Amino acid sequence: MSKDEAEKRPKESSLDGVNFIRWEGAKEKEYLPQIRQLISQDLSEPYSIYVYRYFLYQWGDLCFMAMDGKNKLIGVVVSKLEPHRGGPLRGYIAMLAVRAAYRGRGIAKKLVCQAIDLMIEKDADEVALETEVTNDAAMRLYESLGFLRSKLLHRYYLNGNSAYRLLLYLKPGVGLIPTDYTYDDYPPEQEPQVLNENGTQLLGQHLI
Repeated sequence: MSKDEAEKRPKESSLDGVNFIRWEGAKEKEYLPQIRQLISQDLSEPYSIYVYRYFLYQWGDLCFMAMDGKNKLIGVVVSKLEPHRGGPLRGYIAMLAVRAAYRGRGIAKKLVCQAIDLMIEKDADEVALETEVTNDAAMRLYESLGFLRSKLLHRYYLNGNSAYRLLLYLKPGVGLIPTDYTYDDYPPEQEPQVLNENGTQLLGQHLI
């Protein structure tokens, strides 16, 4: 997807009763507990607070939230943007959640589009994420936005479920940009480790 194509993509209008805002570090005490509660409610094990801070302290501008009329959190997307193994500038959608009562209204799509649009403004080459192979709603959402299935990750999650790694190319030829390592020989100790309370890596939760 080129920048021109992204600009032509239809933008959702404001949803009735829903206000979309960006993370503010000054309001961490107000927002972070709500984010943790929303994302954790459907997980078998909660993320450590340090997982959230890893993203929010470095890429807080890539966290977008949906609030109801009483200023309560009903949706959130948490992302990051950094060079991928010495190659393309890669955006990564780490977490996406919408409160069950508000699903099916386009909130998740708007949150993801806001994150992707800002990544494009920051000259990202591609966007990646992982989602469970059984998460049909997430697969439909991301594939409707142009994401492609890149790799099947067997038993990726703690519950034993496998995941797809999805990629969205934002510029022509991005898939041909060389990186320092392949997925098979990349030194594990150089990977940023984002762990839950029990030391298990569990990113890629898309509760929509």
